[in-house]
Amino acid sequence: MPERTRRRGAELEDAILRAAADELAESGYPGLTMERVAQRAGTNKNALYRRWPNRAALGVAAYRHLAEAKLSPPDTGELREDALTLLRAINCGQSSPAARILRGLLTGVGDEPELRRQLHEQAAEGGTKPWLAILEKAIARGEARPGARNPRVATAALVLLRNEYLTRGLTTVDDAVLVEIVDEVYLPLVRA
Repeated sequence: MPERTRRRGAELEDAILRAAADELAESGYPGLTMERVAQRAGTNKNALYRRWPNRAALGVAAYRHLAEAKLSPPDTGELREDALTLLRAINCGQSSPAARILRGLLTGVGDEPELRRQLHEQAAEGGTKPWLAILEKAIARGEARPGARNPRVATAALVLLRNEYLTRGLTTVDDAVLVEIVDEVYLPLVRA
């Protein structure tokens, strides 16, 4: 039988964050314990406490890890399709486990302002990278102007989608609205 090697560094951290995200998806923030995460990750609690001082900090890190892994930029070869694909993925994601985890964490870490700030920042900034990536490819193909590389411009469609959630109290938006956001606002903005 081969000798079992100990995981260290990034490999161990990834296993812990995946285990914590799974625990959050199954039990929510109230059910998240360091002991269950350690058991699921195949490590001990000391490995968790060396990286995160408490379960709230671990929960926020797990959410960040989950959110970054789930939202990768599409590459259809056309800006319109990339933007619609990304917007549709985000729209479906509002009722996803990641969205439920975020809502639970926002409620659960209320007494820790720094963690709350990190969650708000992740929710706001987490969508910037894929939008900049699809825009960068569109600029290289000549579909968008180089000045559109600005994060506020790149995420305009995302902001309009969030506005639909906030002002209408929705968790998902009709596809026709997504098409309108892309065709009537986003594409004219980045191509102008």
